[in-house]
Amino acid sequence: MQSEQKKILVVDDEPDILAFLQALLEQAGYTVATTDKAEHVEKLHDGDLPELILIDTFLSGKDGREIVKRLKSQKETRHIPVIMFSAHPNAEQTARAAGADDFVAKPFEMDEILAKIAKHV
Repeated sequence: MQSEQKKILVVDDEPDILAFLQALLEQAGYTVATTDKAEHVEKLHDGDLPELILIDTFLSGKDGREIVKRLKSQKETRHIPVIMFSAHPNAEQTARAAGADDFVAKPFEMDEILAKIAKHV
């Protein structure tokens, strides 16, 4: 368990994945916010910023990589580490090109995802 709870925002359009990640991360001692709305991420502002964003590469109606590019281009959000995830075989290269700080392949290895999060927060 961590001494100070870090806030993580998880963005995915699949409720099962949001529920799984929320349970995993809360059990690991993080404060977790989840959303299936890309628009929520685009409206982040000071005072409501997470310590890390975990976002799917492909969201229905939105490309997660475009969201990451926007986050990394804005002064108030560029410092937030972003870990992208996807089951698509070529997604890691495009995620990193978009500015993601790290990448996790689906299906998730719990230890791997927790280690990558710990590395960035």
